[in-house]
Parts: sequence; structure tokens; C-alpha cells
Amino acid sequence: MEASRTPKAGSLERVVHGLELEPYDYSNGTGSAGSDPMNALQILRETVWILRYNSSGFMLIAALLICPVSALLLSNVLVDQSIVKRLSIRLLLVARSSGLPLRPFIKQSCQKFSEMAISAATCFPLYFTISLLSKAAVVYSVDCSYSRKKFDSSKFYVIVVKIWRRLVSTYLWVCMLIVSCLTVFLVALIAVCNVFLIIGFPGDLIVYAAIMVGLIFSVVFAKAIIICNIAIVICVLEEVSGPQALLRSGVLIKGQTQVGLLIFLGSTIGMAFVEGLFEHRVKTLSYGDGSSRVWEGPLLVIMYSFVVLIDSMMSAVFYFSCRSSSREALDGEIHPILETPASMDIQ
Repeated sequence: MEASRTPKAGSLERVVHGLELEPYDYSNGTGSAGSDPMNALQILRETVWILRYNSSGFMLIAALLICPVSALLLSNVLVDQSIVKRLSIRLLLVARSSGLPLRPFIKQSCQKFSEMAISAATCFPLYFTISLLSKAAVVYSVDCSYSRKKFDSSKFYVIVVKIWRRLVSTYLWVCMLIVSCLTVFLVALIAVCNVFLIIGFPGDLIVYAAIMVGLIFSVVFAKAIIICNIAIVICVLEEVSGPQALLRSGVLIKGQTQVGLLIFLGSTIGMAFVEGLFEHRVKTLSYGDGSSRVWEGPLLVIMYSFVVLIDSMMSAVFYFSCRSSSREALDGEIHPILETPASMDIQ
């Protein structure tokens, strides 16, 4: 299966419910081969247009694949709070031995990190199957939209069977990269705090040093997440997987890191906002008799699923944008996934 088609000038005629939308002008540096790629706002606008063009397919993906995972993730029903508490206590002991004063925000950080770690471990089977399948489905649907076709579940099933092995391989490498980043961060944080403690700095200065390490790590971690997201898109649309997909992702987004960071920042803020609302209005009974949980809970799950859907779509559009602006697009026509030999046999 070859690489997916790069959007060309005037190639995508968006028709939604009989309403013809104004085509995006790729000729002005936002999609033609060798031109400048789209910025974050243009990618968001392109994503909304694609969502409207193939709304039924994306809503089906959100309802069947994204919402169940979002509900379990927000509710933390699979997380054992006793394990979270023990891990949080161990992290607090490490923080205190490194010279960090046990202030409320440090305790909250340890608690949040423990919840995230245990949640990621317990929900890994869901991430490894349903969530990964939803990402592939979103990429496939975006490719269908650029090819002016609707989502076809039978074709998607055949394509998934063909690419599932390399999709799983890439996801395992993505997980190893993320775990490595977090491990390096914890080791660096403890080392820096211990160095400041040995030198004799007071606890307040050690906190500031820890914050600086955290800020630097946030940028590095965000770039790693961007590379991982694009690597998943690449392994669906191109004949590469595993470390080759990660390497290709890093090369492809070279020079476009700022756009990727803005996309990551927007998605992270959106997810954190919905998670905060769910924590305050569903998990914690802070008002009324709790009857509003019946409708607020599902509503927030839908909102969270929509943010996840938009994030996956923007990653796919970002891939197309980077691909269209790269010089390799000048080498020849890039065929869409739906017209490759690997998918011709299913038509």
C-alpha cells in the first residue's frame, strides 16, 4: 500500500447536505506540492470542513470506538484507588528525600501522576485495541474525504486486517518512547533536586529548579507526542512501521514543530477542561442532590470524545499538510489509500 494522496489545488469539493462549501485554496501555500504548509488555525478549519463532509462516518467512529474508552477513562472505574494511594505515598517519600517541601501542589502532582500511571496501565488493553482501531478509522475517513468518498466499513475492515500488524508494532514503539521520556524526566528531576540539596539550597529554590525541569520536559514531551501521533498516521497510510515510522514522522514534521505544538496545546487544554468538569460535577458532589449527574456525565463523555476525535483528525490533516509541502511530493503523484493495489481487490 503506497502513501496516501496529498491534497492538490481545488481537488476537494466539499458538499455537505447540498451546501457547497468554498474550497480551500491550496494554491496559496496551503496544500500544493512544495508550498508552505497550513498553520494551526487553517488545519482546524480544514478539519471542521472534513468533519462536515463525512459527518456520518466520524460520528459512527466516535459513538462506537471513542465514547466507550472515554467513559471508562473519565470515570476511572478500572483504577484501584488503593494502588494509586500507595504509589502516591512512594512518590511523596522520594520527593521529600530529594529536598522538595511537601506543599499542596506537590502532593496534588504526585496524586495526579499516580492516577495517570495506574489508569494507563489498567486501560492499556483498551488503548491497544479499541483506541488504536479508532485512530486508524479516523485516518481512513480523512483519506476518504480527500478522495471525495464516504466511509465504507467493509473496505475499512479489509484494510485494517492488512495493516494491523504494523499498526500494533508502531503503537508498541510509541508506548516505549513515551515511557522512556517519562523515565528520563523522573531521573533528571530527582538528580537535579538532589544536586541542589547537596549544595545546600533551601527548599523553595529546589522547587523552582524542579519547575524549570518540568517546563523543559513539557516541551520535549509535547514534541514526542506529536511525533507519535504522526507516526500512527504514517503507519496507516504508508508502508512503514515501528521505529521507521517514528523516524519518518520526525523528518516529516521538521520545521513544523510550532504548528504541532499549537495543535497539541489546544487538544490538551480541551481534554483537561472536560476532565476537570467531570471531576467537579460528576465525581465530586459539590452541589444539589446529585440528580444532574444523570445527564451531565454522558454529556461530558460526549464532549471529551469529540475533543479526542478532533485531535485525531487534526493529526491526520497535519500529516497531509506536511506531506504536501515536502519536496518528496514533487517526485510524482501520490496515490490515495483507496486507489492503491492493496485496496483495489476489495472493490
